[in-house]
Amino acid sequence: MPSCDRFRRVLIKLSGEAMAGEMGFGIDPKIANYIAKEVVAVQKSGIQVALVVGGGNLIRGETFSAEGGIDRSVADQMGMLGTLMNALALQSSIEHAGCPTRVQSAIAIAQVAETFIRRRAIRHLEKDRVVVFASGTGNPYFTTDTAAVLRALEIEAQVLIKATRVDGIYDCDPRKHAEAKKYDSLTFNEAISKNLAVMDQTAFTMCREHNMPVIVLDFNQPGALLTAALGNKIGTYVGNE
Repeated sequence: MPSCDRFRRVLIKLSGEAMAGEMGFGIDPKIANYIAKEVVAVQKSGIQVALVVGGGNLIRGETFSAEGGIDRSVADQMGMLGTLMNALALQSSIEHAGCPTRVQSAIAIAQVAETFIRRRAIRHLEKDRVVVFASGTGNPYFTTDTAAVLRALEIEAQVLIKATRVDGIYDCDPRKHAEAKKYDSLTFNEAISKNLAVMDQTAFTMCREHNMPVIVLDFNQPGALLTAALGNKIGTYVGNE
């Protein structure tokens, strides 16, 4: 990871599975509160913070469609609503941890969240509010990884931090293979050619084309988000250099 000063604005991508914790399904309040404290620590350091959260802890559209005989578009829409539930949980937890938060949804649902408006999102960030983007891109067949890249580009974030359950990118699953090799840094071309599964190919390609660096780290490590946001070396850095 190239050395740099702290980032001014970051987007953090959280998997839905992270929200379930040891429960394996649903939303674990302890995990939501832990994530909230980690996010607020970044925001209180003077860095503007936005989040994108997945919905795999509640429903995964592609899998649900394949196993349930439900149209893929419908299943993906259900998955988008799952991300909204996670976003609302994070909003409440982050506000309890001391930071005003707004949820913006790619699907209009005015009773519980703002509809995504780029300029309004940026204004919230400038007013030191955390913004949680929900409902993916609002379209089926796109992952929340792709949504995270899209939102990061739209709000002019300087880096996308992908918070996972492992401390970076490996050449194979370190939870299954003791000999797995960790990469300290990669180019997008390398990540794409090696077909590394930490992000989907569409997301990596968008990052490469628009020069959006990605840091992959273990969100279970206290202080990891703040370390990355301050520009210090942690996890795996993926960029064009």
